[in-house]
Amino acid sequence: MAGISILMYHQVGRFAPMTKHRANYCDVDRFRAQMRYLKQIGASVLSMSDALDALAGHRPLPARAVVLTFDDGCDNFYENALPILEDFAYPAIVYVIAGMAGGTAAWMGDVPGHGTPPLMSFARIRELPARGIEVGSHGYQHIRLAGTPAATLLHEVTDSKRRIEDETGRAVPHFCYPYGSHDLATVEAVAAAGYRTGVTCQRGAATAAFDPLALPRKGISFGDNVLGYAWKLHMKDKPKGEAVRRAEPATAS
Repeated sequence: MAGISILMYHQVGRFAPMTKHRANYCDVDRFRAQMRYLKQIGASVLSMSDALDALAGHRPLPARAVVLTFDDGCDNFYENALPILEDFAYPAIVYVIAGMAGGTAAWMGDVPGHGTPPLMSFARIRELPARGIEVGSHGYQHIRLAGTPAATLLHEVTDSKRRIEDETGRAVPHFCYPYGSHDLATVEAVAAAGYRTGVTCQRGAATAAFDPLALPRKGISFGDNVLGYAWKLHMKDKPKGEAVRRAEPATAS
């Protein structure tokens, strides 16, 4: 693996097979097998904050570096993924939706037979940091941000940060773009709000060549057994698609 494999999960549990939105589901037994595989290969599972420090050159970049990310903040993360992460002593980050905590993920309700998953309450979210899990923002209402009017964009990135910080009593330096939707204006708004990282749905390994507010990830899908998981870890490093990057600041001559 070159750089850092930032792995993207959503739900973890027991699900009937589905034909669409497969990246929104991970079988809990396969999740445990995936964590066991990381242990077997000696992967360095980093928090997002430590990954940023490594990409910035503030700490050595370990071999086989991995970050585990979970979008949306579903209850089944708390019930199924969290105990397994604790068994392996692995850190992770959950991106929660500030204005929807304790509600339901309505946008996931169109897969027949799978219902609409509940989202963690702030009472559960507040437990996470003490259990090794960072909490990031996934916006205020889980809307597509590219092309969004400035006032709405400000609310989504700034008010979500403030709300989560107020609820948890902790800084929130990490952002995840809902649906992966972002453009230069979105990235600049996230920077202005004070975030240090932002993750997208662009595929590839994260390296220092990426803007830290537009980092790529590798999506883990329902059908990924350990072989498929290993292939994504070791082979899917080449970026797919053009990455958004802010202009480098001018330097004095």
